[in-house]
Amino acid sequence: MSESSSSTLRDTLLRLSNSITDFLATTPYKSSNISVKAFLEPLLTCTNSTIHTSIKDFALACALLSSSTDTNSELLSWIPNHLSSLATTSFYQLSEAYLTVFNDRNSQKVAELGLNCDLVPPQKRLLLELVPDVLPFLKERIKESSIDKSDEYDEFSAASARVPVGFAILASFQFRWFVTQVDYPHLGKLCGWVIPCALTAVDHWSPAVKGQGMVSFIHLGKNVDAAELGGYEDVILDACCQNIASDDEIWHYVIEASVIFMSLTQKSNPRGLWFERMLNEMLSHLERQPRNKERRIAWLKSVESLFNGVGLVLLAHFRRIFPLFFQWMHADDDDTVILVLKCTYTVLRLTWIRNSPYVARLVDELALVYKEAALATAKEDIRANISQILVLLQEIRGQRFNIAWDKHQSDPDLTTLNLSLSGRNHSNLDNLTLPLEIIQKGSASVQT
Repeated sequence: MSESSSSTLRDTLLRLSNSITDFLATTPYKSSNISVKAFLEPLLTCTNSTIHTSIKDFALACALLSSSTDTNSELLSWIPNHLSSLATTSFYQLSEAYLTVFNDRNSQKVAELGLNCDLVPPQKRLLLELVPDVLPFLKERIKESSIDKSDEYDEFSAASARVPVGFAILASFQFRWFVTQVDYPHLGKLCGWVIPCALTAVDHWSPAVKGQGMVSFIHLGKNVDAAELGGYEDVILDACCQNIASDDEIWHYVIEASVIFMSLTQKSNPRGLWFERMLNEMLSHLERQPRNKERRIAWLKSVESLFNGVGLVLLAHFRRIFPLFFQWMHADDDDTVILVLKCTYTVLRLTWIRNSPYVARLVDELALVYKEAALATAKEDIRANISQILVLLQEIRGQRFNIAWDKHQSDPDLTTLNLSLSGRNHSNLDNLTLPLEIIQKGSASVQT
């Protein structure tokens, strides 16, 4: 590397830093318990440190500014979109300039991570080189205001007195940005740095920090293979399970992360303890707050993958699932109704609801919801989902369905539905293809 090349790179870094600093200076700032502007300024000052330290600081500044587009956090809400976009563009411009000077160094660092440089996009290579330095640093920043669980007197106020929690929140946003810039197949090689930092974040007492940790886990679960998790599989599942009791503002993240990692790591073990523990924990919190619209919608949107993993074992949970479903079918919002109907169809498809006392009750509830849908905005979608469920019930329950439906035959509000059902041949369950596990275990294994 020539001295002129190094000087050119520093000039580029200085130019990009000054551009961001100029916009930052003219941006109206909403003060909070910590000054985010004051936090950013030294990261954008690159004259009193080595080039590599300056690049690391600049990357941390860009990460924080760029992450503001995906949050409504009060700490970052003052950052305008154009400044966030400028930070993102500036980081990748610096990445290109960096490779012209330190290409050999970067190739070695990326190779040490187990990655093939030829397969890594050039604009991502600097970021990958920074990960082993940046993530442990951010992990410690998050940990500074964590609660020491071994000390019964170490409460929230004591943790914040040591270091304001705002710094942990900023570090969690920076961490999330770094993680979400890397996709499959490269992210799996970084699990040794990503997972410890994410676990530290989700173990923090602040919902804002927990939330960014869960978002990072969601991205990780979507972009790695199960084998790449190493020995962290159970630790991640335990962290997800313990956080199901989290605040409303991050519950949807916790549920999504939990389902993703269950599907990733437990799909071949439907009778395993993790499925039992995770599903029971979710249902317990839903039973305590069945009218919480945000929680039930978040769960219904994500849970189908979990249901598919559990499969026939769902029969053991019918006594808790169906009372919630029956209540939500009559919710005053169409989103809940449609989602719970889709989930009901999934449960029936997976279990064939054999020998269950819920068949007659389900038929009655669906008939009522069909009539209630007359005034709903999503009337057609609701009724189409109900018709689909009833057709499936008719096929798998045969005569038992006919008995349950008989009381609704003369209802004038169900005429269209009656015509749809009467036009189909009533099938006998024994003539249909059953799920393999039902065939293997026999009807005795699927009693509720």
